[in-house]
Amino acid sequence: MNDFLAARSQMALSLAFHIVFSCIGMVMPFFMAVAHFYYLRSGKVVYRNVTKAWSKGVAIFFATGAVSGTVLSFELGLLWPTFMKHAGPIFGLPFSLEGTAFFIEAIALGFFLYGWDRFNRWFHWCAGVVVGVSGLVSGILVVAANAWMNSPAGFEYAHGKYFNVDPVKAMFNAAWYSEAVHMCIAAFAATGFAVAGVHAFMIVRKRNTGFHTKAFRIAAVFACAAAIVQPLSGDHSAKDVARRQPAKLAAMEAVFHTQSHSPLLIGGIPDEQNRTVNYGVELPGMLSFMISGDTHTEVKGLDQFPIEDQPPVLVTHLAFQLMVGLGMLMLAISLLYFFGLWRKHNWQERRWLLKLFALVTPVGFIAVEAGWTVTEVGRQPWIIYGFMRTADAVTPMPGILYSFSIFTAVYFSLALVVCFLLYRQIKMVPELYDIPE
Repeated sequence: MNDFLAARSQMALSLAFHIVFSCIGMVMPFFMAVAHFYYLRSGKVVYRNVTKAWSKGVAIFFATGAVSGTVLSFELGLLWPTFMKHAGPIFGLPFSLEGTAFFIEAIALGFFLYGWDRFNRWFHWCAGVVVGVSGLVSGILVVAANAWMNSPAGFEYAHGKYFNVDPVKAMFNAAWYSEAVHMCIAAFAATGFAVAGVHAFMIVRKRNTGFHTKAFRIAAVFACAAAIVQPLSGDHSAKDVARRQPAKLAAMEAVFHTQSHSPLLIGGIPDEQNRTVNYGVELPGMLSFMISGDTHTEVKGLDQFPIEDQPPVLVTHLAFQLMVGLGMLMLAISLLYFFGLWRKHNWQERRWLLKLFALVTPVGFIAVEAGWTVTEVGRQPWIIYGFMRTADAVTPMPGILYSFSIFTAVYFSLALVVCFLLYRQIKMVPELYDIPE
């Protein structure tokens, strides 16, 4: 592994872990606030207990997210100094604001964790809501910075120099809205299915069913609502990519040759050498229709771009198919769940449904990782789309291979510690939280 590949791998590893921690940190406070609201309105102790249990999880993921996010900020400077030299003054505003949101989140979380029976009960609830809102704002601001890399704006460029910088225009670039909406909905779906799956598993095992049933219902509604809305957001994002980054769309859909009446490809393994796709199912004209509403619209293929400007097709296409496939699976489960609620079937207590939720516990986060792979790999070979290549942005650092090995060990150790802490919290439910009403 050369220094360039090691630097990219280390950044990818850090992002892969951080995105899980940050998604949970963004979403779990809203679950917590809903449970707390139910407690304040109904007075049922079980909702207080669910709130307290979830707040411990929020604290765990807040701490790990803060650590992994700090590591990422150092890595940007150490591994990609050429990129940061030029890009930092342009897209630094959302990172600065994200820091402010982070401090607000930390203060509000402190109020919430230590404010039980000390503050006015509605002020205490509002503190929990602020934790969620500030966490969500933090996520949106970071996504805005990433969106700028896909849709650079807020500057002029000539002779290798960036000037007339407008940080506000850079932050509110053409891609920020679609990326932010898509990412936020994905975070709710992924976290919701993960949380609902854990509680469903405990109900199946008949462990503290009163506690876990209340928790499951809150998480499942959030998860299923997000999963139903997500395809609409995905469609909007795909149209946006088709307009701004046609090479990425061609890689996502493995479109090697420009054509009208372009088919939508389901599955398939791209053969980049022979410029063909094997084992895929084609729906004639559907890709053209999805990006423009007209089956005769011409879709640019990779043959319209120089070889050196083409993204890696195999990785981008497979990651895109995985993301869409898992999204459709979550959509199907969500429709089934809401159909049961609408028809007033008592499905929430049926073991087959609970087992289904337990089986798909990690599916949302796998889809999130696949989606970020599409975003980042599909932008290649550019780190700033159309302006700076990734190969030109990295500065080889002595010992990067050792650094990559150490960081890999640290992150996996951190993941094990987080899993242990969450397991301990779940085991402590009978002792601390599952108190008869």
